Amino acid sequence: MISLWREFQPLAAIAVTSTATFRLQFVTNLWVPASLGNIPGTRVYQGSLKEHLATLWSNHRALIFCLATGAVVRLIAPLLKDKSRDPAVIVIDEGGKFVISLCSGHQGGADKLAKLIAQQLGATPILTGASAALQLPGVDMLGVPFGWQRGPGDWTEVSAAVVRREPVQVMQEVGTTLWQKHLPEGHQFSFHLDNDKISPKGRICVTHRQLSPESDIPQVQWHPRVLWVGIGCERGTSRQLIERAITEVMQAHGLAEGAIAGVATIDLKADELAELCRDRLFPLRSFPAEMLRSVTVPTPSNVVEKAVGTPSVAEAAALLAAGAEPEASLLVAKQIFRTAGELGAVTVAIARAAVEYTGRRGKLLLVGIGPGQLDQITPAAQTAIVSADALVGYSLYIDLIAPLLRPGQIVEAFPITRERQRGERAIELANWGLTVAVISSGDCGIYGMAGLVMEQLRSSGWDGEIPIVEVLPGITAMQAAAAKVGAPLMHDFCAISLSDLLTPWEVIEKRLHAAAQADFVTALYNPKSANRTRQIVTAQQIFLQYRKPDTPVAIVRSVYRESEQITLTTLDKFLEIPIDMLTTVLIGNQSTQTHGDWMITPRGYLSQSP
Repeated sequence: MISLWREFQPLAAIAVTSTATFRLQFVTNLWVPASLGNIPGTRVYQGSLKEHLATLWSNHRALIFCLATGAVVRLIAPLLKDKSRDPAVIVIDEGGKFVISLCSGHQGGADKLAKLIAQQLGATPILTGASAALQLPGVDMLGVPFGWQRGPGDWTEVSAAVVRREPVQVMQEVGTTLWQKHLPEGHQFSFHLDNDKISPKGRICVTHRQLSPESDIPQVQWHPRVLWVGIGCERGTSRQLIERAITEVMQAHGLAEGAIAGVATIDLKADELAELCRDRLFPLRSFPAEMLRSVTVPTPSNVVEKAVGTPSVAEAAALLAAGAEPEASLLVAKQIFRTAGELGAVTVAIARAAVEYTGRRGKLLLVGIGPGQLDQITPAAQTAIVSADALVGYSLYIDLIAPLLRPGQIVEAFPITRERQRGERAIELANWGLTVAVISSGDCGIYGMAGLVMEQLRSSGWDGEIPIVEVLPGITAMQAAAAKVGAPLMHDFCAISLSDLLTPWEVIEKRLHAAAQADFVTALYNPKSANRTRQIVTAQQIFLQYRKPDTPVAIVRSVYRESEQITLTTLDKFLEIPIDMLTTVLIGNQSTQTHGDWMITPRGYLSQSP
């Protein structure tokens, strides 16, 4: 749970009653008053809650209360500053029925956290923000998944225009347009700048430039991190001169410092820039002279080549960091800075990348959603779905989890048989820095996407750490079908897929013989498709060689879905029942019996002596 909620750490919860303590036991950092005594798994605060809350407020990103809403309002009122600095505040009722996003719903992430907690508790999230009701990402949140930096602007008024359903113009020069493709139908954003029929009441500018605050309508600026600053410097150049040079170049060319992705240089100079980059949270990319020498630049220097082995440091490094030609473009050719009486000199060049730097460590969540109904999805899997920046999966499975989706999520649905493309796309997004949930029905690790994605990662040279991978299991089709018909899997069992798209039929046939002969209760997955009809016939023939014709068989189609169909029959007659790719076939062993509408495989307990 903590790993899925990493973005909200440090997080603290507060309970003042025993019931509230029980309700919040899922939180690791749980505070209780001394009057409740030493409760295992909690931390005790002394004195008043008001005083203790003051110590938590400034150094926590989220606070969860199981307390009356009015009491929480009175407690936090003196501490509130503004929505860009206040922590997310969540209130849960003692009955665990409602999870209220009380404060910092957008920028603090309280809306998202409320949905995550609600999934864990089986509660109803209460989100009062107007953009949530419109199923739109907040204006002040739409660039967050991509690492965009907020620039100046009238954020309150532009957000208000969205809430009032007034037209809002979008001017996007750089950065991904994925967010545009996943807006709900009927949204009021206009991406056509020359549309005379629209009189926008607000404007969102997505740009690498620093725009003038003067505007005819309220506007805000988002800055995707697409600018790579190439730096060359003489040995002994001060950090102050380097920072001043960067600032002056950005200002002179109307570029926004929020759009800086990072700094690039020759490996010989990396140590001189390390402290600056660490303090400014800039990634530092350094390149050997032979790589820099291979880049064509507008202003090469023989002097520089004699000194470090390449005719360009700043320009070549900026272009390489930005993706090299033709993806990158050099916006600012090298500028040389010196200051009278100050040691050293700095050369600065700026290149623009085609894709922004997110500054985030990507994550792949391989999620099994069970048989289909939401209440059959584990809380951890639901949390993963809600927390993800993007979801990738078969279109049918995406439809099944639609109620869990939240505004602003990237949802990419693929048709059936496009498993490899799904995996490649998920890995691409995760390598870029997004948290991506890959959706499988049943258990993702049993005929699901987990194995394929991990194979693709391995073949691409994955180091096992980046992107982070988490596998979240689900109830398998075999388990779900078994639960619907009783207890057919009570003794040794196995599962065999009849699809020969990825496994040679000779191998599948060998496994069918082995399972039938060994008397395993057997679940058949992917039993029959429109173009693949002979395999299920062959499977029946094989099992009839080793088992009696009246062996119980369950045919379960679309289990736990609205179109669910369940039929109990026998081995010799089960082909009379309609079977397709949504069907799971359960074949009993020699001990399996039916009793009314139930299918039971004895475990053997009744044969044991008392």
